[in-house]
Amino acid sequence: MAANANSSCPVIWLLTDNKPGHRNQLKGLGNRLRVLAGASLHWIDVSTVKTPLWRVLLGRPPALDPALPKPDLIIAAGSKTHRLLLALRKIKGARALVLMKPGFPLRWVSGAIIPQHDRVKPGPNLFLTQGAINAVTPVKELSTQPRGLILVGGPSAHFQWNDDAVMAQIQELLHSYPQWSWVISSSRRTPASCLQALAALETNRIQVLTPQDTGEHWLSTALAHSRCAWITPDSNSMVCEAATSGVPTGVFQLPAKRRSRVALGLAAMQDQHLVATWDDHYKVMTASPGSRILFWQADAAARWVMTHFLPTRPKP
Repeated sequence: MAANANSSCPVIWLLTDNKPGHRNQLKGLGNRLRVLAGASLHWIDVSTVKTPLWRVLLGRPPALDPALPKPDLIIAAGSKTHRLLLALRKIKGARALVLMKPGFPLRWVSGAIIPQHDRVKPGPNLFLTQGAINAVTPVKELSTQPRGLILVGGPSAHFQWNDDAVMAQIQELLHSYPQWSWVISSSRRTPASCLQALAALETNRIQVLTPQDTGEHWLSTALAHSRCAWITPDSNSMVCEAATSGVPTGVFQLPAKRRSRVALGLAAMQDQHLVATWDDHYKVMTASPGSRILFWQADAAARWVMTHFLPTRPKP
């Protein structure tokens, strides 16, 4: 393990399983720590590192790239990253931080950043977020063009999916606001029957996309060019991303499944007017630029991390 060449720059290792949602959380938090604390970020793909159980239990690091600088903070997201995180947790001078509720006792690591809907008991080394951290940054200025974005998910463990209900709400939007142009994007979970119905909506003012048509940075760009966003409630990460952008955001109506933590978290966001319900769709469509509520969980979490886990070093 190499020494930190720039002692004034905190070194952060980001442990990833390369699942898009998990990587997005690490990216969002890491980017803010890079901007706010000048952190040097180093990604480690856990699939390339063998971590036997004895190393996990004893906190003994496996062999890693010797060029990696010694870390001040190690952050992991996703259950497949937990073995390596726990094996690294005893590196001298480093703190271990886990994103999302882990399957191991929280006392095994230095701290955790966990969504409120996971109902974890608050503690001094725990930061509770509303929804998942993401890499979206708030737009500087809301678009004045009548352009809307619709994001369609699919069946999930938290809501009762219904093609007809989703399509009826989308069609009502399109018919109620004929002067608007729309971009509609489906997801990998969208049923084939719904994909077919969405494709039939395409006109010169309605563009319909599939995941194959979009890239890693597509959503951020699409939000920046939109006057509003409408999202099916099963797409929790996209709801949080849209709310973070500051673009007026509404959530289509689908019945929640019993005892769904995600549904309760979404209801809390609606109660705080971070996103609107379908019944209040007119508020989304007529929202003024000055009515935005700042909802930037990655920034808030990064500031908490800086206070609790990053060393204060003298400037060179």
